[in-house]
Amino acid sequence: MAGLPATESVVISVPELAARALRLELDLTPKPGLVDRANNGSHQDMDHALFLRSIAAITPWFSVFEQAGREHAHKAAGVQLRLLRPAGIACEQAMFAATGGVNTHKGGIFSLGLLCFAAGRLQGQRRPLQAETLCRQVSEICRGLVARELAARPQAVTAGEKQFLEYGLTGARGEAEQGFATVRRAVLPFWHQEQGERRLQHALLRLMAANPDSNLVSRGGIAGLRYVQDYAATLLAVGWDNDALSEMDRALMSRRLSPGGSADLLAVAYVLAQLP
Repeated sequence: MAGLPATESVVISVPELAARALRLELDLTPKPGLVDRANNGSHQDMDHALFLRSIAAITPWFSVFEQAGREHAHKAAGVQLRLLRPAGIACEQAMFAATGGVNTHKGGIFSLGLLCFAAGRLQGQRRPLQAETLCRQVSEICRGLVARELAARPQAVTAGEKQFLEYGLTGARGEAEQGFATVRRAVLPFWHQEQGERRLQHALLRLMAANPDSNLVSRGGIAGLRYVQDYAATLLAVGWDNDALSEMDRALMSRRLSPGGSADLLAVAYVLAQLP
C-alpha cells in the first residue's frame, strides 16, 4: 500500500541466543557464589577460562538440536525426548572432553538444548516462534518426565532422585516440564525494569529468591537453599548495588554455596526475553 513503510522480517536464531546467553551469564560480575570475571565463586575445580572452553565445545550443538527439532517436527511430542537424547549425550561428552571431566554446563545443555529443539519443532510446523509457544512446546515434550525419572524410581541413586524422595524437589526436569514456570513468573514480567548488566543481576536475584535450586540443596541442604533465597529476597526488598552483590558473593563462598541452577535459568530467561 502506498505511503506505508516497508516491513523487514527479522529471523531469530535460538541457537545463537543460547550461545550468547551462556557467555553473558559467565561474564556477569559480581555473581554471588558463581564463577565470574572476578573469582571462581564457591568452586575449586572451575574458573572463567574453563567455562570459555566449555561454551566453545557446546555452542555447535545448539544448531544440531534445532535441526533435529525440524526433522522430527511432525512426530508426536511424547517421542521427542527419546529422539533428542543421543545428541544431548554427545554434547555432554564434548563438554567433558573440553573441561577434563568437569561438569560446567550439564544443566545448561539440558535447558537450552530443549529450547533449541523446541524452536526447530515450531519452525518445522510453520508455527510462530514466541516465548509462550516455545515454553509450551518444551512442556509438551517433557510431559511425564518427573514421573518417569524421579517418582517411579524405587531407590534413589542420583542427587536429583535423593532430593525428590527427601524434599519433593524436581530440579531441572520439573522446571522444563512446567515450561520454565519460574522464569516466566519471577523474571520475564520484570525484565525491563533494569538495563545492561544490572538487568541480568536483577534477574539472577529474582531467580535465587524463587528457585528451589538443587545445586544449593546438594551443597548446603534445605538450610543452604533457604539462606540464599532469604538473602536474595532481602536485597530485592531493600535495594542493592555491586558492593552488596560482592558481599553476598563472599557470604556464599564462605558457606560453599553455589546457585548453579539459577545461573542455568538466567540463560533461559535471556533467550526467552529476546523473543516476541
